[in-house]
Amino acid sequence: MRSPALRHVLTHLITPLLMCIGMGLAYMGAFVTPEPHHMPVAVVGTTPKAKVFAQTIKDTAGDKLDVRTVATRADAVHLLTSRDVTGAYVPGAKAPELLVAGAASDMGAMAVEKVFTPVAEERGTPLKITDVAPTVADDPTGQGLFFLLIALSIGSYASVAALGAAGAGLAMRVRALLVLGVSAVVSGIGALLAGPVFHLAHHDLAGVWGMAWLYSAGILFIGVGLHTFLKRWTTLTMMVLFVMLNFTSSGGLFRPELQNGFFGTLHAFWNGAGFVEGVRGLLYFGGDGLVRDVWTLVVWLLVGLVVTAVAAHHERTRRAHQATPRPEAWERPEPEVESDVESDVEEEVEETVGV
Repeated sequence: MRSPALRHVLTHLITPLLMCIGMGLAYMGAFVTPEPHHMPVAVVGTTPKAKVFAQTIKDTAGDKLDVRTVATRADAVHLLTSRDVTGAYVPGAKAPELLVAGAASDMGAMAVEKVFTPVAEERGTPLKITDVAPTVADDPTGQGLFFLLIALSIGSYASVAALGAAGAGLAMRVRALLVLGVSAVVSGIGALLAGPVFHLAHHDLAGVWGMAWLYSAGILFIGVGLHTFLKRWTTLTMMVLFVMLNFTSSGGLFRPELQNGFFGTLHAFWNGAGFVEGVRGLLYFGGDGLVRDVWTLVVWLLVGLVVTAVAAHHERTRRAHQATPRPEAWERPEPEVESDVESDVEEEVEETVGV
């Protein structure tokens, strides 16, 4: 290509076009056609009639539902509050009841309602729906935590450009200290949004802030470490890791039983799922599963620390090699590259913030 300027523009168009493809595949693949996949439900009753009813539901639904029977309504409530089932059907000749946990997943509650409402209608009885774990009035759909996740993610990965590119001249230990500071600010903003501003968290706001810090710091350390090796491709990598794969597998809109196996599998260990499910457990389910979700966030932070440590070692080795005098360097001066570096930094920062 003869025009360097045109080649420069076309090269920088690669990133947004790949983002377009990746976002389309990820979001449409995860959200466009939600349907149950082995969604766990329960039927209350141990009589032969109840077991036959449960088996009939299973045979009709096929792979869409995993149906079990429990002895009492209290057992069903326990399964719902521990998020082991999405819904529980309590048969009754006059008033059958469907138990759901709206705080676990509003979409999941709607899905089981669609399953069992026709069952009650066939018997000519109205279906009573009871939410045993409702959300707060300020977040009626329970999706506020998903949008909090988005805010934390953008604040974290967008800061990577400033810390990694604009801060490339700083020692890695200085950038690491900046990561600690930025993650504290980002998580503090998240806590303000979740508490005083939008009232998603009516209690345990300190715990929400702690998980937000773990989440943000993990992203920032991974990003700053990767920038040493990936440079301007760090933005695309961060988008893949913490937007395309992260938002879609977080369970913020659809829990894994309403998604295909790929996103359902990611939900088990991805950091966004750890944050969303951890905050849900803290706010609505008495801390159920909280230890597991916090450990998920801790592991991602440890991965970030390892990546940053490897990057620091690489930079020290590179600087030591560059500081070694070479004979050819005595014969001709090094070209001026400062303006090019500054231009690349500005382009990378603008590209990231624009996203």
